[in-house]
Amino acid sequence: MVVCSIGLLLGVTQLQAQDVLPFPEPPSASTAGKTLADSRHQWRVEESRLPKDAPNIVIFMTDDAGFSNPETFGGPVHTPTMSRLAKSGISYNAFHTTAMCSPTRASLLTGRNHHRVGAGQIAEYASDWDGYVGKIPKSTATVAQVLSYYGYNTAAFGKWHNTPVTDITKLGPFDRYPTGLGFDYFYGFLAGETSQYEPVLFENTNPVEAPHDAKYHLTEDLAEKTIQWIRTSTTLNPGTPFFVYFAPGAVHGPHHIFKEWADKYDGKFDEGWEALRTMTFEKQKELGWIPQDAVLNPLAKSMQKWSDVPKSQREFQTRLMEIYSGFLEHTDVQYGKVVDELERQGELENTLIIYINSDNGPSAEGLNGTISELLAQNSMPSTQEQQMEVLNRDYGGMDALGGPKLDIMYHHGWAYSGSAPFQSTKLVAAHLGGTRTPLVISWPEKIKHDGKVRSQFHHVNDIAATIYDILEITAPKVVDGVEQQQLDGTSMAYTFDDPEAKPTKKTQYFEIMGSRGVYHDGWFAGTPGPRTPWSTDISGVTNWQPENDVWELYNLEKDYSQSQDLAKENPEKLAELKAVFDKEATDNLVYPIGAGLYTALYNSSEMPSSPLTEWSFFEGQGRIPEAIAPKFVSGRSTLAVIHAEIPKDAEGVLFALGGISSGFTVYMDKGLLKTEYNAMTLDRYKIASKEPLPTGKVTIEVETTYDNQERMAPATITLKVNRKQVGEGRVERSVPGGHTASETFDVGLDYGSPVALDYFDRAPFRFNGKINEIHIKYIP
Repeated sequence: MVVCSIGLLLGVTQLQAQDVLPFPEPPSASTAGKTLADSRHQWRVEESRLPKDAPNIVIFMTDDAGFSNPETFGGPVHTPTMSRLAKSGISYNAFHTTAMCSPTRASLLTGRNHHRVGAGQIAEYASDWDGYVGKIPKSTATVAQVLSYYGYNTAAFGKWHNTPVTDITKLGPFDRYPTGLGFDYFYGFLAGETSQYEPVLFENTNPVEAPHDAKYHLTEDLAEKTIQWIRTSTTLNPGTPFFVYFAPGAVHGPHHIFKEWADKYDGKFDEGWEALRTMTFEKQKELGWIPQDAVLNPLAKSMQKWSDVPKSQREFQTRLMEIYSGFLEHTDVQYGKVVDELERQGELENTLIIYINSDNGPSAEGLNGTISELLAQNSMPSTQEQQMEVLNRDYGGMDALGGPKLDIMYHHGWAYSGSAPFQSTKLVAAHLGGTRTPLVISWPEKIKHDGKVRSQFHHVNDIAATIYDILEITAPKVVDGVEQQQLDGTSMAYTFDDPEAKPTKKTQYFEIMGSRGVYHDGWFAGTPGPRTPWSTDISGVTNWQPENDVWELYNLEKDYSQSQDLAKENPEKLAELKAVFDKEATDNLVYPIGAGLYTALYNSSEMPSSPLTEWSFFEGQGRIPEAIAPKFVSGRSTLAVIHAEIPKDAEGVLFALGGISSGFTVYMDKGLLKTEYNAMTLDRYKIASKEPLPTGKVTIEVETTYDNQERMAPATITLKVNRKQVGEGRVERSVPGGHTASETFDVGLDYGSPVALDYFDRAPFRFNGKINEIHIKYIP
C-alpha cells in the first residue's frame, strides 16, 4: 500500500476531478446573512458524475461450475437464465479466471491481477509475502468503491471470501468486509463455503443465524434478499443506478439441494463421465460454441475410469452427479428470479448483466466421490467401501445425499467431464480446464444479439476496466487519500459490436499453488505444478523443486483446446514465454513460487490464527472462527475446565467447534455429560458419563491428550466432574488440519449446523443451565 504524499495531496487541483475520489462536497447554494430575513436558502444539488442513462450493473458468478456444464453451451445441465441472457446478448468462449475462488474474486472486484492485491492464495492459507497476505490493499480500490463515489447504490450477496480470517469477529476491524470495500449493503457469508441449509451468515458486519427450517435454502434466500434490495433501491432512489454483485457460493461443495431438483437428472449419467465428456464435446461443436477443429483431450492418466468403478458403487456415483446438476440448475433459476424482477420493474433493458459461469474450473476435490468433502483438504485417505458403509449405517442410505446431514462432493471424473474439451480442473493454472469459463453479457439497450461467439482472449481482471469504459470513468489515481496502482485489465467493450475484432489483451499470467502459466500473443506456456487436485498424495510437494518443472507450450490460435504440446518442437518460443512469465511474476508479486503452499503444506503452524495458547470464555460468546479458536486437531492436546451450574435433567451444548461434517462438542443430555469428536463424518467418537451429574455448581474437565505429534494421531479424551473421572474414550484417527470452512466455536449452544447427530433435531441446543466460565489451554 502506498499512502498519498503531502505533495500529491496538495497537487490534487492539478489533476482532473475524476482522478481523485471521493469528489469534493458541493458548495452551499444558500446565502447566509446575519438574520434569516437577509438570508436566502436553497438546497445544494449533487452534480451527476455519470453519463445520461447510466445502466444498472448486475454480476452473477457461480462457484466451481465447469466450462461444459451449462446446457446453453452443450452441457447436460438445464440453465434457462443463462440461455435467456445469451439469446438477448453476447457470449465469450475464451474468457478466463485465476483457477481459484478468492484470487478470482479479488481480481474481478479490483481489476488487478490477484497477487497484486494480496490474493495469491485463500485468506485461510495467507503468508507474509506481499502477493499472499490475504488483504486487498487500499491502493487497489474495488469497482464498488469507485461506482459508489460516482453515485451508484451498491450491494453484494453470497460468498465473499476476501476478508482476513482473523478479522471475522465482533472486534473487527471491518474495513475489509464488503461494506468496508465499497458495498453499501452485504448479505452472505465470508468463508470459502457454507451449508446451504444452515449457513454461517452476515448482514453487513452483523452475524445472522439462519432458521432451522427444512424448507430453507441459502441460494433462494440470497435471491430473495437481492430482489428486496433492488426494490428498496428503485423505490427510495428512483433514477439512481445500482450495482449488484450476486455470487451465491453454489455450486461449491458441499453439494446441497432438495431431492426434487436432483431427481430431474435421474438416469442421465448412467454411462459414466467419459461418455458424458464425449457427448458434451459433440454438442459443443454442433452448437458452434467451440471450433470445429477443436480436439477433445482424454481423461487424465491418473484419474479413475468409469469402467473401473465397481458396479456396486455406480448408483452412488451417478447420484452425486445428479445432485450436482440439480444444484447448478437451481442456482441458475435463482438468477432468473432477479432477472424477472428487473423486467417487472422495467429496468431490464438498461441493465448490464455480466454472467460469469464460474470463478474457476470444476472442482475435483471430491476425489473418488465423498460424503465428507473436507477429507481432501485434510489429506485423509478413505475408501469408497468405508463411505458407503457409513452412509447406509448412519444416514439411511442414498436419500440422505444432498441433504443437511452430509457434506457431499462428486467424483473427480464428473469434474473432468465438466471441463471438456480441456485438460485439468480447478487449482490447475497451467491448463484451460482450470481457468476458462463461459461468459455472457446482456444489455438490451446497447448490445444487440448477433448469434456470434466472441473468442478474444480475456480475463476476469478485464471486467472492471469494461465497466469503467462504458461509464466513461477514468480509473482514479487517488482514492481516500491513497495513491492507486494501475489497472491490469483491459476493456472488452470493443467486442460488443464486433465479434471478429482482434483481441487487445496481449499478455496474462496465471499462478495457483505452484501451477503456473502465461498467455502471450496467441501462445500459452505452463507447468501443472507439484500437486494433483484429485489426489490426497502430497509427496510431490515435499521434494518439489520448481526450477525442475517441465513446461508445456501451446499455440492457442491453432489449438483451441490446448491439446498439442509443442515444447519440444519449438524450444525458442517456450523460452520466450518463460521469460514473459518471469517478468509478469516479478511485476505482480508472484515470487517466491510455492508461497501459496507455504502455510498449507510446509508450515501449518504459521497459518493465520490466534497467537493465544490459553483462553477464558463466557456464556453468550460464539461465532468465533475456527482459525482463531482453540484447536481440536492432531497433536494439539487441550484441557478445558468448565465452571457451570447444572440443573436437573441438564441438556444443551457447553461448547462446540465445527459442524455436522466434522468437529468437537461437549454437551449435556438428560443430566449426562457427553462429548463427541466427529472426525470428518466417517468416524464419530462418543464418550459419556455413566451417571447424571450432580446439580448445582460443578467443575467439569475435558482433557484431550494426543499420543504423538503425527498427522491423524490417536488421542485419549478424559471426562472429570469435581476432579473425579466419569468417562474416558479413544479417538483413533484425528483431523490433522481443520474441521470446516465456515463453522465456528460457540459457548452455550451450537450455531450453524450441529456437530453431533444426537442433537441434530434440537439445534442450536442451548444449554439450560448457567455457564460461569470455560477455561481452555494447550497442554504439553
